[in-house]
Amino acid sequence: MTEVVSVEIVRSPNEDQVATVVGDLVADRVASKLTAGDATLWGPDAESEASIRLAWTALHETSRPLVAEIEALRAELLAEGVDRVVLAGMGGSSLAPEVITGTAGVPVVVLDTTDPGQVADALAGDLRRTVLVVSSKSGGTVETDSHRRIFEAAFAAAGIDAASRIVVVTDPGSPLEAASREAGYRKVFLADPHVGGRYSALTAFGLVPSGLAGADVAGLLDDAAAAAPLVSVDSPDNPAVVLAAIFAVAHAHGAEKIVLADTGSGIAGLGDWAEQLIAESTGKNGTGLLPVVVEGPGAPGFVDARSDATTVAIGPATGSSSLAVEGRLGAQFLVWEYATALVGRVLDINPFDQPDVEAAKKAARSLLDAPTASAATPAFVDGPIEVYPSEGWLSGNVKTVADALKALVAAAPSHGYLSVQAYLDRLDDASFALVRPELAQRSHLQTTFGWGPRFLHSTGQYHKGGHQNGVYLQLTGASEASLDVPGRPYDLGTLQLAQALGDGQVLAERGRPVLRLHLTDRVAGLAQLVEAIQEDGS
Repeated sequence: MTEVVSVEIVRSPNEDQVATVVGDLVADRVASKLTAGDATLWGPDAESEASIRLAWTALHETSRPLVAEIEALRAELLAEGVDRVVLAGMGGSSLAPEVITGTAGVPVVVLDTTDPGQVADALAGDLRRTVLVVSSKSGGTVETDSHRRIFEAAFAAAGIDAASRIVVVTDPGSPLEAASREAGYRKVFLADPHVGGRYSALTAFGLVPSGLAGADVAGLLDDAAAAAPLVSVDSPDNPAVVLAAIFAVAHAHGAEKIVLADTGSGIAGLGDWAEQLIAESTGKNGTGLLPVVVEGPGAPGFVDARSDATTVAIGPATGSSSLAVEGRLGAQFLVWEYATALVGRVLDINPFDQPDVEAAKKAARSLLDAPTASAATPAFVDGPIEVYPSEGWLSGNVKTVADALKALVAAAPSHGYLSVQAYLDRLDDASFALVRPELAQRSHLQTTFGWGPRFLHSTGQYHKGGHQNGVYLQLTGASEASLDVPGRPYDLGTLQLAQALGDGQVLAERGRPVLRLHLTDRVAGLAQLVEAIQEDGS
């Protein structure tokens, strides 16, 4: 049986400084104060927010009553022949359930996209066997609201009572709760309002869709409960204290990136969940830790990491890893949450707010309100790729995608990073993820890859609020078909493009170089893009 949770140090940035930070955290009793809900740990400016965001430390106990409710609803649905779970949720509402169900090996269709093709594929499944779980703290998340509207109309068109097939997870008193009860939806689960989205893995947001899909959520809580005494004790052996100290000292020495590679943990996709937790919690006030999720321990960015990165194995240690974190999933959730909150104290930031996330949403909304503003003329066209650079960094003499990519990499400062943002179908267009290692290998920059718009609820905060040393490659593509959003004056393709343009606009306003490549043919565009990267040779 896997140990509950452990941290193995292979290499430390500075052992004496790490020991000092560990000693300070232990002497100040930070771990036990966090467990007790002490909102003063991050200073007076953060106290108001922290005071309503610390209930996650006890979820392994307080979420227990949910288990029976979830099991009862699952039994009801199965008796009715409903065994296909579709989850509409963004950020913490989808990332944790995806890890939980993927690790358990149970199917769930996750909708955290505005790509019309990906949503259409989800609609094409057997609706008579489908329950839609709508997860949103407020109900105002535009992607999730769009999915709800689309599926509600599809159920009705198929002669299915839509209300009987929609389950809602939201915060008490939210507009979504009121609207759901008025609509008579099958069941409304209320999550703990004193838990932020990225810390919500063990709330109803993580447990309901996972349990309905067949995952052992009681066992997940058991694993977290077993880890709770380890992360709440004021001891130099506390794995969360050790992680926080190493990350803080590494950051002080210029290693503001954390490269995550699974090395055989048995957990499916923990890095994607940790990416949101770390980036959105720490990336603000011009500081923070940037998670870089890579394909494996032999991937570019991990095996050849430089002094600006700490390499972390999720699973057994490897020769390229600085650290290894092993443990069962519920325990991993807890140790990473504690470590993130603790490193926030050392970095002097509030790990519970996300002040820059709203900027991209506002920009996207303004583009939806004025769709003609979305029209633009490409700087040039190279085969099936239209090239749209933000102003001020790309020479007008550049006429090929290969040269544009080379110029984007050259625009990154020393020890900066490259962010690839694919506003595409992450299932049918999954091959685009190959772009990350190709670019990382040739650029020698730490390179992240995010599917849009889901990364906006994750690393999007870091891009605007963290270290301003990134350059950004946006990938958008023509869609074969549109998909209207009932009751809204736009379709999904329009929304998807507005989200890309809005985020690019905000990044450009912060002085960061943005290169958008629009693929008029996605298949041919990918082939040319890879060829251009390989031609780049930077």
